Amino acid sequence: MGLFKKVLVANRGEIATRVIRACKELGLATVAIYSEEDSTSLYVKKADESYMVGPGPIQGYLNIHRLVDLATKVGVDAIHPGYGFLSENPRFPQLCVKKGITFIGPSSKTIAEMGDKVMARKMMQKAGVPILPGTEDSIKDVDEAIAFAEKIGYPIMVKASGGGGGRGLRVARTEKELVDSITTAKKESAAAFGVSEVFLEKFLDRPHHIEFQIMADNHGNIVHLGERDCSIQRRHQKLVEITPSLILDDDLRRRMGEAAVKAARAADYTNAGTVEFLVDNDRNFYFLEMNTRIQVEHPITEEVTGIDLVKKQIEVASGMPLGFTQEDVRINGFAMECRICAEDPKNNFLPSFGKVTSYYSPGGIGVRIDGAIYKDFIIPNCYDSLVTKLVVRGTTWDETVRRMHRCLEEFVIRGIKTTIPFLQKIMEDEDFRNGRFDTGFIDRKPELMDYDEYGEPTDLVAAIAAAIAAHHGL
Repeated sequence: MGLFKKVLVANRGEIATRVIRACKELGLATVAIYSEEDSTSLYVKKADESYMVGPGPIQGYLNIHRLVDLATKVGVDAIHPGYGFLSENPRFPQLCVKKGITFIGPSSKTIAEMGDKVMARKMMQKAGVPILPGTEDSIKDVDEAIAFAEKIGYPIMVKASGGGGGRGLRVARTEKELVDSITTAKKESAAAFGVSEVFLEKFLDRPHHIEFQIMADNHGNIVHLGERDCSIQRRHQKLVEITPSLILDDDLRRRMGEAAVKAARAADYTNAGTVEFLVDNDRNFYFLEMNTRIQVEHPITEEVTGIDLVKKQIEVASGMPLGFTQEDVRINGFAMECRICAEDPKNNFLPSFGKVTSYYSPGGIGVRIDGAIYKDFIIPNCYDSLVTKLVVRGTTWDETVRRMHRCLEEFVIRGIKTTIPFLQKIMEDEDFRNGRFDTGFIDRKPELMDYDEYGEPTDLVAAIAAAIAAHHGL
């Protein structure tokens, strides 16, 4: 079949830039889509062709028929969905196939099955992958939920059947909380995913959130590329990701990796995906969900394996074999990603949008920036608050933490509030430095909010800068 000639990137922001870069290195022409709010974005400038979609800031990115029609009109032979938006909508690859366009991702059937969390649990249980105790199907009413909770004991996790990305999740520790959580989770799920069904699972207190990166081709080859520890999170939203995990020994890593491959094979999986697990304090692991797309945190796996996951996605979708086996995968050193978000941690992580008045990114050995902003860029108020991913690599865990701390100190983004100073405090925390963290880490550490905020340059600094510029005739 050979590689494609032109790829449409059905996304925006830093992931659109990331995919465009991979396409360019493969010699492929690229097509970007953008809303009026995104017209000055970096990815729009980097693509070979760019087309505005609408109406409004969101709808154009979600209109499957218009996107596929555009792809057909401009001669595209493949579409990369990135993450979010339409990436896990089974109707998208279905229409692509109908129009003779390759969807760079798994099949429509696989996306649908793994997107239904109840169906995914059943499939994993049948395949012999450990799952948490939970309801076999979506709950019919509150009485059924209360009876189940009394049977296995609190706390209980209320989960949206079609959820993902930390949405549609609620923890209940009492009967009243359970009733309230079901109502809230249903509303949130309906708004985010268009379905209001929920199911229940036993909630693990303070587990580790460990995910395995999967890559599978169309020739039956499936491998994993190691794990990522995503335990540093707030309200089920990841803030810091690490590879390899500090809590896995060789035996547990092998068993979890084999379970991840088994899960992918049971789902008849192709392309890149992620199998997520929870690991309890007794080192038992349980299937959580499968993400049928490239992950936000994929760069850290690339850094320690040397494998470009997005390029590999494109090659596999074109029909090429993986080109490597499980035995060929080597993990070298450590890597960490910090999500730089336009948020104010001290104000309950309230989104902070507006004009970036100053921007200076860190550099040096083992430093990577996957970003979407620059000086004078205006961050729209209608999208996710993630603006940049700071990734570092080191030969040891200690070196990696110190490098990340240094980079966060160097990173300057002004005009908006960001999570940078909060992330600095995490890097300074003794428990974090010693690898003592789990999903409850942020909740147990109110002192992480005790940081000094940097603001706009003072009048004195501005005056000195103006005087220097005038002296040099600038």
